Amino acid sequence: MRAMQVTELGAPLALREVPRPEPGPGEALVRVHACGLNFADTLMVAGRYQVRPTPPFTPGLEVCGTVKALGQGASGPAPGTRVAVHCGGGGLAEHLCVAAARCVPAPDAMPDAEVAGFLVAYGTSHVALADRARLRPGETLLVLGASGGVGLTAVEIGRLMGARVIAVARGAEKLAAARAAGAHHLLDAEADLRAEVKALGGADVVFDPVGGRAFEAALGACRPGARLLPLGFASGTVPQIPANILLVKNLTVFGLYWGGYAELHPALVADSLGALFGWYAQGRLHPHVGRVLPLEEAEAGLDLLRTRRAVGKVVVEVAGSARAA
Repeated sequence: MRAMQVTELGAPLALREVPRPEPGPGEALVRVHACGLNFADTLMVAGRYQVRPTPPFTPGLEVCGTVKALGQGASGPAPGTRVAVHCGGGGLAEHLCVAAARCVPAPDAMPDAEVAGFLVAYGTSHVALADRARLRPGETLLVLGASGGVGLTAVEIGRLMGARVIAVARGAEKLAAARAAGAHHLLDAEADLRAEVKALGGADVVFDPVGGRAFEAALGACRPGARLLPLGFASGTVPQIPANILLVKNLTVFGLYWGGYAELHPALVADSLGALFGWYAQGRLHPHVGRVLPLEEAEAGLDLLRTRRAVGKVVVEVAGSARAA
């Protein structure tokens, strides 16, 4: 089968022919139709992610595919079922084997590309806002990096949860995407964020996949009792949080690594995904897939994420439409 692999940390992905895997006990063999790319993939390729596989390896954390076979004792969707899978790696290949319990039946009406980019982005935002920060109706949610794959979902979910949403992104095109997702107020990332957010009354919850100076500005714009969610560091800088400000303003910081949370609290994450798929079926969620690229152009997709040029999710079409499988 074909796979895009990391043969050397920091080097471009290489298209290779590799053996097709066979499912072991408890596993499902999935024919991959599309793979959603995430900023975490760029870190993994560079050897800077918390999970550090040894080359050669195949990146790709989430996929849409069809179950082709089940291993001995596997309990999961039957062969022929189209599924969404948070696989943690291996998605940029025509087939992968994964624990059958990770396979979630995908809604029939959801296109492959939307399924492939749904779990990590929507799952992260929903758990962060609903479970960790306990966002309440009427509160003000500040979303940094609001035009990215995760940021747009935070805008959309925050609006659905009844919050007033302030979206921060760079440039008119990205801000327009945030407005379409439901943002009430738009701020350019080049503005004086601390002053602009304070002028809007301050933030009760900060959703931050960016880090760096944006986090520092948001910290200064928090209302007393606010909650902050550092979810990633797309800026390349991990902010250092001054404990004295947390003390004086009674602030709370919640870290969230969704992949790890899924291992710690699988029932909670399953309930979260069930709620999200339900909202999708009701027409209340509208996933934004900004680019769909063929497998051999997966490196270009990663570069869109590295350079922060992506608007919405970047998805790689791996083996064609599930409906033709």
